[in-house]
Amino acid sequence: MAQIDLTPARKERLADTVYGAILSGITSGKFAPGDKLPSEAEFSLAFDVSRPVVREALLRLSTDGLIQSRRGIGTFVSTRPSTRLTELADAASLSGFLRAFEPRIVLETEAARLAAMRRSRADLGTIRQTIDDLSKAIEANELGQEQDIAFHNAIAHAAGNEYFPALLEDLRMPVTETMNIGLELARERSTARRRRIIEEHTRIFNAIAAEDADAAGSYMKYHLLQARSALLDASHLEPTNELGEDSE
Repeated sequence: MAQIDLTPARKERLADTVYGAILSGITSGKFAPGDKLPSEAEFSLAFDVSRPVVREALLRLSTDGLIQSRRGIGTFVSTRPSTRLTELADAASLSGFLRAFEPRIVLETEAARLAAMRRSRADLGTIRQTIDDLSKAIEANELGQEQDIAFHNAIAHAAGNEYFPALLEDLRMPVTETMNIGLELARERSTARRRRIIEEHTRIFNAIAAEDADAAGSYMKYHLLQARSALLDASHLEPTNELGEDSE
């Protein structure tokens, strides 16, 4: 079994620290998909933290799809994120960034639904422009963070309730960080993966324009779930040919 060097965790954000250290072990390849992780007791001893802290970190890793517990056998690595993930953000902070997706999905899914029922012609023009701007940024191999944020803000405003953009603003820091990471990772992946970002935005826009509230909400939820998965799986949605190589 692969070994990982562990150092005692700080007495603050302990579960995030443990999460980050294990995640670093996975991204670095010290723990490969299929490898069995040390037990709770072993991690507890190595980090000098309580087993409940370790259990919380492992639960978060499991929720994020990075590990899987098998009753009576142990805990195993499920997938490996890009090796750049922990270069683009502090590993311990990633746990908090990823948790922000949960309220964001609830908030933005409903905002998209309401936008489909309440949007004005001006709202549609603004949303459409953000997609065009993001497409140009991606084609120019730019990050496109400002354009991506503008798209989600435009939909929040189109919902016709000032609390949606205000609540989204409360999540600005983790949202911005996850967008930065996701767009940076997408930039180094296949052209098809980068185009999917535009396609997902366009589906949301088309549903809002057609006043199809259910479709708008569903497409927004799908888009955010895909964004979350892309952070955690280096091969997420990458097209491959019969030889298993990237088709682009």
